[in-house]
Amino acid sequence: MRPQRQKTRFLTVSAMLAALGVVLLGLGAFVETLDLTTAALASILCVWAVIEMGGAYPWMIWAATALIGLLLLPQKSPAVFYLFIGCYPMIKEKLEKLPRLPCILLKLAVLHVMMVLAWLVMRLFFPAEAQLGFGWMLLALYALGLAAFVIYDLALTRLITFYLRRLRDRLGLKKK
Repeated sequence: MRPQRQKTRFLTVSAMLAALGVVLLGLGAFVETLDLTTAALASILCVWAVIEMGGAYPWMIWAATALIGLLLLPQKSPAVFYLFIGCYPMIKEKLEKLPRLPCILLKLAVLHVMMVLAWLVMRLFFPAEAQLGFGWMLLALYALGLAAFVIYDLALTRLITFYLRRLRDRLGLKKK
């Protein structure tokens, strides 16, 4: 395939994945209890882009989905969550090239940075949606966030492994 044709194809697929990501975030805005779940599901689209397209395409999908979600969604929390969760597949790819202990420590550092930034963005820009208070409620939210992140990371690893070992060859999507 010619390089220009491949770039056009990748850009088109990126636009479709960004649109699908916004639709998923819209579902999270419509059903308020699914905001974090739909943000995690939308980030899986970036996982596929990292594997199949690489380069800047996953970052473009993440940025376009987050920006459009923040601009268009009536409830902003799914888009804010996605703003911080959606970039994790690209970060995960880089971190998993490191030895195991530094990889785990850096993943936890990334989690803490993401959680603090998400909370600050919600408090500063969308105060009506960030009425959590302080004290034990914030501590409980932190503990749940940590547990959810560990489960999310393990699920992503298993999903990537399943895709690479079982689905990629069957779908005929190998990089050429």
